[in-house]
Amino acid sequence: MGSMLFSALQMRGLELPNRIVVSPMGQYSAENGSASDWHLMHLGSLAVSGAGLLVFEATAVHPTARLSPGDLGLWSDENAAALERAVVFCRKFGSAKLALQLWHAGRKGSVSVAWERQQPIPKDKGGWTPSSASAIPYPGRHVPEALDEAGIRNTIQHHVDAAKRADAIGLDLIEVHGAHGYLIHNFLSPITNQRTDQYGGSLENRMRFGLDLFKAVREVWPERKPLGIRISTTDWVDGGWEVEDSVEFVRRLKDLGCDYVTASSGGTVPEQRLKVYPGYQVPHAEKIRRETGMCTMAVGLITEPRQAEEILVSGKADLVALGRGMLYNPRWPWHAAVELGEDFSYPKQYERSHPSMRSGDFLKPAR
Repeated sequence: MGSMLFSALQMRGLELPNRIVVSPMGQYSAENGSASDWHLMHLGSLAVSGAGLLVFEATAVHPTARLSPGDLGLWSDENAAALERAVVFCRKFGSAKLALQLWHAGRKGSVSVAWERQQPIPKDKGGWTPSSASAIPYPGRHVPEALDEAGIRNTIQHHVDAAKRADAIGLDLIEVHGAHGYLIHNFLSPITNQRTDQYGGSLENRMRFGLDLFKAVREVWPERKPLGIRISTTDWVDGGWEVEDSVEFVRRLKDLGCDYVTASSGGTVPEQRLKVYPGYQVPHAEKIRRETGMCTMAVGLITEPRQAEEILVSGKADLVALGRGMLYNPRWPWHAAVELGEDFSYPKQYERSHPSMRSGDFLKPAR
């Protein structure tokens, strides 16, 4: 019997060849939202990694939905054409199924790129007014505009339009970004949502925006294609969003046709209190899976093949995602396969790197 890490997983009409997922990782290298040559290299390298699913970085649905000017976007046909080039490239050379994370950065937006320490960009230097549930700024950043009902409708429509473009360029799956202190999370957390209308106050009301947005995307995203969401399962602060809230939110998402949940955490406020250790978020994925029956993706300091295998075998999650670990070692799935005694996918151009070649077996047929 083979490992669970390298077993297939079916979601709607999509079969993943294994349970290893490359997390979306912002590259801050787009040009007016359009993918650049950097993305061809970055995504192409990860597409041949042997992972079952590659999730493209958080992709803004509108220019004012960006975190930084370098964010990838999908608000225009030009953005779609540039990203399609990367999709075609990854399909030609890689084996991973291809996904994209849709997002709105919410109150954290209008800052410089990561290596410039994410400083607020002044309006006269190209900055913009970010949006949120309430006009409460993230410490040290711009005061956001609280979305009115028209703004909420427009934002949902921007996600719908971007989802249609993602389908048109052939992506297999969409993950809605509802975590890390970005817009959907701004509505969910009582720390950032102090509204008194139908989108604020009770848990039911605070969930409304995220559920309405997800429902609208599901209605235009093809039935055969999976649609998931990433959430912060807890804010890690008193009076914030809690794991029990996440369980209820996931129950409601499941009713709307959600196919999986990536269980991350934090990001609402800098004073969050969390202890980071290998697999520190896995218990939240396990709780959600157990209490809702939802397919879950575990993420967060999952670094070792046998650690990933144990998470799956013990029923804590259905998928495991690696982010920074994949940047550091983009052949992690190859090494995991060797350690677990499994075959792995690699391009024929790299055939001579296969461990079997060390014995001089140069006649091994190409895959």
